[in-house]
Amino acid sequence: MKSLPLHRREYLRFLAASPFVARLWAQNATLPAITMKSAKDAINLIDFEDMARKVLPPAHWGYLTTGVDDDLTLRANREGYKHFQLRPRRLVDSTYLDTSVELLGVKWDSPIFICPVGTQKAFHSEGETAVARAAKSRKALQILSTMTSTSVEDIGKELGRPPWYQLYLPAKWDSAEKLVKRVEDAGCPVLMFTVDLLGGRNTETLERFRRTDTRDCSSCHDESPTGGMTNGPNATRPMFRGIDSAVNPRSATWDTVSKLKKLTKMKLFLKGIETREDALLAREHGVDGILVSNHGGRATEDGMPTIESLPEVVDAVGRYMPVMVDGGVRRGTDVFKALALGAKAVGIGRPYIYGLASFGQPGVERVIDILRGELELVMRECGTTSIKAITKDYIKRA
Repeated sequence: MKSLPLHRREYLRFLAASPFVARLWAQNATLPAITMKSAKDAINLIDFEDMARKVLPPAHWGYLTTGVDDDLTLRANREGYKHFQLRPRRLVDSTYLDTSVELLGVKWDSPIFICPVGTQKAFHSEGETAVARAAKSRKALQILSTMTSTSVEDIGKELGRPPWYQLYLPAKWDSAEKLVKRVEDAGCPVLMFTVDLLGGRNTETLERFRRTDTRDCSSCHDESPTGGMTNGPNATRPMFRGIDSAVNPRSATWDTVSKLKKLTKMKLFLKGIETREDALLAREHGVDGILVSNHGGRATEDGMPTIESLPEVVDAVGRYMPVMVDGGVRRGTDVFKALALGAKAVGIGRPYIYGLASFGQPGVERVIDILRGELELVMRECGTTSIKAITKDYIKRA
């Protein structure tokens, strides 16, 4: 038998290693496909992912699906949850469940929150507005991106309260002062400084999808594959009105954190902390909370899933400040495991954008409903009738 050409062998090897292709092959072999005419037709969160890929242009899908380098950290986030198993307890009366959590004195119906994702009008004409309406209807915490396509003031009106605000730090300090003051004046209670993109990133998967897109995307895609956010098209975004649009200065240090803390009365969280050392430094610099995150595998190809980073951060500072986590969450069991490891709240990013792209506000609402329903189910199955009851006793390493 003649051997395959080298390029073909490499292509087949790539397909065999792809978890996305593997999942499709496995599902096609064992599960019937479903037709989704409305958000209610979705059975799980993956259904929205498949739908979103069908309706989005290649470059927009690429923005969602990309990690960095070989996408190893992106995949690790999802796979990390498989490294933990549940320890169910039986014969517990679970007639009544309390899924509420309290963050900074505010009570929320669920520990599941909406992570910041930029430029949401690239996925649906109503963008962040539709998400805000969904968050309002489900009484969920929404964190708004600096790269929002709708202003923080308008989102506050739709949400019925000011959102938490995720900050990409402007490169010029006077611009940072103006942006932070605007956010504070809008009533936002929390400023979440993102610290994992200060060195730039290499989004190769995005670039590959871009090159298959025949549309002129120069007006809406303004991110360099290697250098982070660029100065230019950002200026048209609503949060950059009247300020310089360059962000993520490489000169930022822990002194910058201290300056931000002194600059505002808002609570200051850091997004992108992954180690106990940085968690302890955050505490030393007066930070009020931490979001354990690797930007959905879109920052550094460190190969470390956030669910694996969470325990050391919680052990370091969990007694002194709330620790939240995002990255790879697709099931209620994922949420349960993160809570058991000490997270106060658990965020979703891509899943609700898949829902948004598929069906707008109803899609986002259905994503939240599915995940909450799965969390309630596993809480009953494990005999935990409140979020506070979910502890390390209910999980173990695989």
